Amino acid sequence: MSKIKNIVLVHGFWTDASSYSKVISTLLTEGYEVIAVQNLLTSLADDVAATKRALNRLEGKCILVGHSWGGTVITEAGNDERVAGLVYIAALAPDTGESMIDLMSKYGTPSPHFQEQEGFVWISIEGVQKILAGDLSAAQSALIHATQTPPSTSLLQAKVDLPAWKTKPSWYIIANNDQSVPPDLQRELSKRMGAKTSAVESSHLAMVSHAQEVLDVIREAAKSLS
Repeated sequence: MSKIKNIVLVHGFWTDASSYSKVISTLLTEGYEVIAVQNLLTSLADDVAATKRALNRLEGKCILVGHSWGGTVITEAGNDERVAGLVYIAALAPDTGESMIDLMSKYGTPSPHFQEQEGFVWISIEGVQKILAGDLSAAQSALIHATQTPPSTSLLQAKVDLPAWKTKPSWYIIANNDQSVPPDLQRELSKRMGAKTSAVESSHLAMVSHAQEVLDVIREAAKSLS
């Protein structure tokens, strides 16, 4: 039986909380309390606040899970005393004063599949298929495209103040076939964090295509902490 029964899930760019649907359904049947945060993707402060509102609805310690941009959010929000551990899924894990641009710029330039409009970044259907969901069906890619939550361009330069991974136990799931957050960057970040690391042969959306492996890591974190 897990020592920690609360799981809070934080999504990344273009997706929403439903990107964790396979993970959520299993965790609920196993008796966990689960909240999947709906990020506004308007500012880091807004998304951290949304995560803290989720924490306020739970009693006791929790495991905080972040995918992609959600890794930046849990890096900041994870300093909350109710957070026992952090799970990163193909995620950004900045250090103090680092932004997404700082981390990503050494691994290439922005994709042509991104379209900026009115200060927000949209992704084309081709971009979903090539960058986010290379191992998902065309129907799943179309659904992601239709329901996408575009991030504010300001998030690219948002900086973390105090990284929670420096003081909280962390796990990192590397997506080896990721075309969004480069796997080499994921390996670099997980090593810097000293995270317990595993890898899956997955596109960026590992919690969709490799839900069981993601669940195994979340369970491990919940069972090993108190």
